[in-house]
Amino acid sequence: MPKTSTLRVPSYRRHKPTGQAVVTINGRDLYLGKWNSAASRAEYDRLIAEFLANGRRLQSDADVTVVEVLNAYRKFAEKYYRKGGRVTSEYGGIKDALKLVRELYGRTTANEFGPLALKAVRQRMIDKGWSRGYINKSIGRIRRCFKWAVENELVRPDMYHGLMAVSGLRKGRSEAREADPVQPVDDRRVRR
Repeated sequence: MPKTSTLRVPSYRRHKPTGQAVVTINGRDLYLGKWNSAASRAEYDRLIAEFLANGRRLQSDADVTVVEVLNAYRKFAEKYYRKGGRVTSEYGGIKDALKLVRELYGRTTANEFGPLALKAVRQRMIDKGWSRGYINKSIGRIRRCFKWAVENELVRPDMYHGLMAVSGLRKGRSEAREADPVQPVDDRRVRR
C-alpha cells in the first residue's frame, strides 16, 4: 500500500527569500509568481491539474524514452480495450506490436522515433514472417500509441504526422507473405 504522503497534493507555499509562491513537484521547486497573487494561484491550479491528469507526475523538460511511452500506452490500452469486463484480443495485438518497438528502440528518446524507425520495425515484422495484413494492422496500432502520446503531451505534436507518412504494404509489392485466402465453408458442414 502506498504511503499517504504520496497521495497528497503538493502545497502552495511562500518562498520567503524571493517573496514568490512556490510548489514542489517530484522534488523540483517551481516558482509561480508573486506570493498570494491571482496569477500565481492560477499557475498553481494549472500545474496541479496537469500533475494529477498525468498520473501524479509533471511533464518534464527531458525527453521521455520510447519504453516509457509504450508502458504508459499499454496501461491505458489494458483498461480501454475491454468488453464485458475482459480484455479483448486487440490488446494482445497491441502487445505484439509494441514488443518489437521496445526491442529495437526502447532506450531511445520518444521524439527520435520517426518514419524511418517505423519502417525498421515493419521490416522486422516481415523478417519474422508476419502476414502483410497483420503487419499493416500492427503498424496502425503503433501509430495509435504515438497518437495517444501526442494527446497526453509525452511527445512532440508532429510525431504522429511523421508516422502517418509511412504507407501500408500493398499486395504483391512487398516481401511480406500473404495470408492464406479464406475459403468458403463446405456445403456438407453447412447442412449438418
